Parts: sequence; C-alpha cells; structure tokens
Amino acid sequence: MKDVVTIKEIARQLNVSPSTVSRALQNHPRISAYTRDAVHALADQLKYLPSTTARNLQRGRTGVIGMVLPEIRENFFSEVINGVEELAFEHHMTVALYQSHDRFDREKQILTVLASNRVDGVLLSVAKETQQIHHIQEVLDRQIPLVLFDRIPPHIAAHQVECNMEKGAYEATKWLARRGHRRIALLNGPHALIASEERYRGYITALVEEGLPVENALIKRSDLTTPETALKMNQLLSSTTRPDAVLTFNDYVALDAMQVCRNYGLVVNRDIAFVSFANLPLNTYLEHPPLASVEQHPYQIGFMAAEILLNVINGKIAPTDLQKVILEPELVIRGQ
Repeated sequence: MKDVVTIKEIARQLNVSPSTVSRALQNHPRISAYTRDAVHALADQLKYLPSTTARNLQRGRTGVIGMVLPEIRENFFSEVINGVEELAFEHHMTVALYQSHDRFDREKQILTVLASNRVDGVLLSVAKETQQIHHIQEVLDRQIPLVLFDRIPPHIAAHQVECNMEKGAYEATKWLARRGHRRIALLNGPHALIASEERYRGYITALVEEGLPVENALIKRSDLTTPETALKMNQLLSSTTRPDAVLTFNDYVALDAMQVCRNYGLVVNRDIAFVSFANLPLNTYLEHPPLASVEQHPYQIGFMAAEILLNVINGKIAPTDLQKVILEPELVIRGQ
C-alpha cells in the first residue's frame, strides 16, 4: 500500500515548516503567492488529500453523526436515511448508522458507544421495547445534540420531527366509515410506542364522530412481528364481532393480516377492507394492496431532522430552543 502523503512530507520537500504548508493550503493571506503556488503544485503532484479527521479535531469535532433506528430493512427507515444522508453529504458530515433491531438493551449500548466516541450529534428513533429514557437523557446531559424522529418517547425535552399519526388514523377511519364500513377494527402496535397511542386516539375520535360503536373486541395490539400479527388477526376473524374493515399499524402489518384473511377464504378488500400506514412503494405491484395508506413523508422527516441537528451543531439553534416539527399526513387511495 502506498504511503499516505502528509503535510510534513510536503514541508520537507519544499524546506519550509508544516505550519507554512498548512496555511498555504488554506490560502492564508500572510503566505506569499510564490510559496502558496509551490505548495499547491507539489500537493497536486503528490496527490495529497487533506485529513478531514485532523481538521475536525482542530475544531473539537469528529465530523460524525450517529443515527440509530429500529430496522434498516423497513422501507420507511431507508427513506429516512436517504433524507439524512442528502443533507449530511452537503455539509461534509459522515453518518454512522446503527440498528437497534427494536431491542432496548441494544439501543442503550449503541447510545453509550456514540457518546463515548463523542459524535457531533445523534438522530434517534426508539425501539419498540424502549419504555425508559434515562439512556437518552444521559446523551443530552453530556451536551451532545440529539434529535428524535418518528418513534418518540414521552416526557423528554429534545428536538423532535414526526408525522401527525393521530390525524392520519382519524382520516383513514373516516374514509372507511364513509365507504359504508360499520365494524372497523384497529390492528395497532405495542403500548410502548407513542405512535400506537396516536393512532388509537385518531381512530376513536373518528368512530365517535361517525356514530359508530367503540368495541374493545375490535381493537388489537401486535408487537409488529408476523406471528403476533397473525395471532391477533385470527382473533378478530374468529370472534362474533368479525370486522368488515381493518386499520393496521403499517403496511407490513396489513400484508401479514391479509394473508390470514386468505387462509379463511376471504377475498381481501371485498369481504374485508384494509387501510394502513407507510404507503410502501411495493403496494404498486400488489394485486390486492391496502385500499389506502397514510403517507408519512419519511424522506422529509430525515431531511428535517438532519437540518435541525446540523443547525444545533453549528450554533444556529440554541440547545434550549427546542424544535418540534410535525408533518401533515396524506391518505393515498389505491383502490375504490
């Protein structure tokens, strides 16, 4: 492997000090044009690349943003990453990506690692197991800028970016009711997620406004795994209060629940309708996708979260000036 060219090597060949080379490379006005041109010429000849790490350390930074999310394989979070990387790249920042795999212990360990390595900031969407926030507060107490996105725990003073899930659930339930559905079930996520409670509130409000009964037998919670979703969908279908429509936590839950319906010999969206969240691109290719899906704007969530974080890092937003961005959902209708 070829040796890395350093400022010291350029200085040695030109018989000047390393500090002179460093200033010349930055076009410092105190360096003569002759020396500056000579330094740049030799640097080009030797294919010198400045050390971003060294430069960041001089400024007391690492140039790294830590990003922690549940699962990269979910299209929603992949789109969030796209938004973050777009802005981070423009600002010459590196994104260190970590997955919690929806485990609290793993999330806690990751945040400890990021804090000990003094990343410039952290973007976090919490695991579904997370019910405590002390590990997040420890990052804030170290005065490391942090922005929460999408899955946001309660009772914590931090910058936040999310989509209005309560409004999304409200509009989705109203849409089903206006299509004539009278027994609308909610196949929701776990209690630990605020997003689950937001969906629940929107769903209940819409039922009450439409004059539909609120039945506990039609409300189920899943841990978002395929086996658990199948179990809860089986419970809905085997009960005496079988639903004629289901609002699910997201498209993945909808797809798992739909398969259970097929096992019962039901025709999806004829015998039982589905509406969900996430608006996955793959819905376009399905013969029977959910009739509608709530678009949560993941790219914009990622971009805005990164924008807030970079503004805090660069001193454009005071640490105490907490930002809360709530994006408006959009009900994307795919079937009639």
